[in-house]
Amino acid sequence: MKSFYDAIKSDGVVKTYRKPREKYMTSKNNAVAEITSFIDEWENDDQLMKKWFRFFFNVVREMENVELQFTSRPGVSYSMRPKHKNQKDRDLFAIIDVIDDTDRWLSVCFYEDMITDPEGRGELIPGGLAGSDGYCFDMFEDDEDLGRYLADRLGEALGAAA
Repeated sequence: MKSFYDAIKSDGVVKTYRKPREKYMTSKNNAVAEITSFIDEWENDDQLMKKWFRFFFNVVREMENVELQFTSRPGVSYSMRPKHKNQKDRDLFAIIDVIDDTDRWLSVCFYEDMITDPEGRGELIPGGLAGSDGYCFDMFEDDEDLGRYLADRLGEALGAAA
């Protein structure tokens, strides 16, 4: 059985960009357009984190019945928050943050009860996601193995959210 990551690869190359499809745009704030603009305006100094943020954007944007929210806090973080349309109790199933530090890095977080962490890579964050326990995975460098692992967790969280 293919992993979620393998299912979203094309010809052995990680997808990095596709034109956004209308059905994935939120009606309230046009999050896809906001995220696309954020990526397009990203300075050239952090290309590897930009590549991975774009990759995760494409992963969640291609998921069926998923709406996106985007929260911009310059100097702190830029947060992409996917939510399945059937979710009732929570506003998201993941948070994909660009941490706006001296060097930008990514933090991808999930509710503890929505994913597994079979390799023990995540940091348990007690009460850290809207008062619930969660796992966060930090990405500081170009790490395809971690990217694959997180794409699989995104697929797992989507399944739990649906």
